[in-house]
Formats: sequence, structure tokens, C-alpha cells
Amino acid sequence: MELNKTNSGNRIHIGFFGKVNSGKSSIINEFSGRDISIVSNQEGTTTDPVYKSMEIKSLGPCLLMDTPGIGDKTVLGQKRMKRTDEVISKTDIGVLVVSDTKTEPEREMLKKFKDTPILVLINKIDILSEDEIKKIREDFSSYKIIEVSALEKIGFDIFLEELLKFKPKKEERLFDGMVEEKDLVLLVIPQDIAAPKNRIILPQVQAIRELLDRNALVSMVKLEELPDILGLLNKKPDLIVADSSVFLEVYEKIPRDVRLTSFSVLFAKLKGDIDEYVRGVEALKKINENSKILIAECCTHAPAEEDIGRIKIPNMIRKKVGQGLQVDVSSGSVFPENISDYDLIIQCGGCMLNAKNIRSRIENAKGKSIPITNYGIVIAYFKGILDKINY
Repeated sequence: MELNKTNSGNRIHIGFFGKVNSGKSSIINEFSGRDISIVSNQEGTTTDPVYKSMEIKSLGPCLLMDTPGIGDKTVLGQKRMKRTDEVISKTDIGVLVVSDTKTEPEREMLKKFKDTPILVLINKIDILSEDEIKKIREDFSSYKIIEVSALEKIGFDIFLEELLKFKPKKEERLFDGMVEEKDLVLLVIPQDIAAPKNRIILPQVQAIRELLDRNALVSMVKLEELPDILGLLNKKPDLIVADSSVFLEVYEKIPRDVRLTSFSVLFAKLKGDIDEYVRGVEALKKINENSKILIAECCTHAPAEEDIGRIKIPNMIRKKVGQGLQVDVSSGSVFPENISDYDLIIQCGGCMLNAKNIRSRIENAKGKSIPITNYGIVIAYFKGILDKINY
């Protein structure tokens, strides 16, 4: 990832949906100003989602997502629909492209979006008749409709104008309600085997940037030097943010009246549902050696010897319930379909995914009555300091 690029998890995700050959890829190419999707008259050209990062005026950093077409009843079409469903789960703004009057597949798909704002684009108005356009308008009368032609480059100014109306009213940030201007915030950043050489990881970078934007006073230290910096400071920190893996070690070294949280807990609050995670951790009281737990990571990386999700947390739980406990790991943006097989899901902070994706995971788990919690919450629970953590 380039240092000057916005992480995809902090971009507004705009998904383009519609039947095969409706012109989704052509619309994205015209809108973005460059060819990022394959365009062909042959049906079903897009078989996997295609992603394009771009800045869109007042919306800011966005991610355009081109999806496989719906309406294909073949086995391959069913696989494409599965990929499309994965994109729906992370879509902040949906763009439905319609180019003919047989709209039942599109109307059926719209039921999957729930609270997601939707724009309907009637594409190919250069070849559709007035009666056909009128019929499509009637079928989607409850949605905002824009008439476009990707071929003739018609209607894109209006499309942009309507898209910009979806700008979030207030951007949620990591330290909302926790840090004021001139507060002293101390970051405890372990440099263990899991830490990347010559750099710090994304959650720490994002925390530092936001604290600087808030005009807070920021200091960073390794765990070993924590007592030294506390002795040097003229005032107690207003907040200490630690890596979850050293929660207890930090807690034992700081004054009792200093607030403590972790990077994972901050991201859990920002992108997930912190109250649901705190409720979910109670499921650990019922976990036994015959239980199954899913560790849900959002990024893909080579696991290290001290990996918090794959090694440390499973070892904590097995120490309590027995070595026979089954722990599976999923990684990346795709959430497993078989979550009903598990007695508990433990989700990472989710810094690499957008909030819509993480919250879709939580709703999916709640809908199937599967407890879900978070790395930082689990570690604080096992260390006996969950009630001492700020969030």
C-alpha cells in the first residue's frame, strides 16, 4: 500500500449492480475517466468484482466496485451471484444499472440492500424507446432515477450531482468522545516479532494522524520504556492506547486514574458494535473443549509466531477449556457462509475493511444467534480488566 493512498477501509464503497450486459462496466469506465473494467458485447464479461479507488469531490476517497451481472441461471451464474452478494455486504451507496424492461431480477436483488441508499441508472437511453423508459421508471418509482447513456456519454453530470448528495453528515473518528485538544495521549507500541520491520501498522498510523488533526499531544513508547516515560512526563497522560496483546502489562504499570484503551477496541467502536462485542464475550463462560470458534481476520498476512489472532487468543482460550478446542481462521473481506457451525466469532479490529462490511458481519451473526466479539475485548476479559477499559 502506498503511504500517500487512503486505505480502502476508510473509503466510501460505491457498488454498481445490474444484469449481465446492462453496461455497468461502461458506466464505471466513463465515470472514472479510464478503462478499469473489461467492456464487451458478450454477456457475463465481468466474472469477479473489479475495484477502482478514486476521489469524488465532496465525497472524498471512494472505492468503485464493478460486480458480476445478475440474471444468469447457470452454475457459473450462481457463483457470480455469490460474489455479488459479498459486494452488497460492504456497499455504502448502491448504483443499480437497468437497461431493459424485464426488471424482476433487479427488483428482487434490491431486497438485499436493506438500509443502503440506492440510485437507479437507466442506461442505453440512446436506444430505448420512450415507452420502455417509462416502464422502467414505473418499476422503480420509489427510487431516485437518472437516465444515462454510457455510449453517448449522456447524463453523467446529473449522476455525479445525485451521488454527491449521499455525503455522510458526520464522519465518525477513532477518538470521538475520548480526546480533546491539547490532551496528552500516550501510545504503547510493542516491537515484537509480529511488528513489521521499519514501519508501524495501519491502526497505529491512523491513530497518530487523527490525534495530530485533533491538536492533541502525542507520545509513543515501547512497553519496556513505559515506566521511564511516565517518570519523565510533567503530567499524567489523559489517555493511554496500547496494543491489546499487552493490556495487562500496561495496566499494571500506569496510575489507576489514567484511562486505558487499545487500538483494537478503538476500531471495534468505530467500525463495529462495541456493545454487541461486550455482550458476545460472555459466551466464553460457556465455551468448552468441544466448542468451535471462528477467528475472523480482515486482512491477509503471513502469520507470525506471536500472531494475536491465530496464536495468542486461541492459546488463552485453550488454556482455560482444553487443547481439543477447534479454532478456525478466516481472512480477508469474505465472511464464511457456515458461521452457524460456530459457538463464538472473534472479530479483529477491522482496520482494512469499511464499517458497512464489519457491521454486516455483526448483523449476520446476530441473525443466526451466534455470539460475536472482538480481539481487544477478549484479551481484556481474560486479563480481568475489561471493566477498566475505556471505549
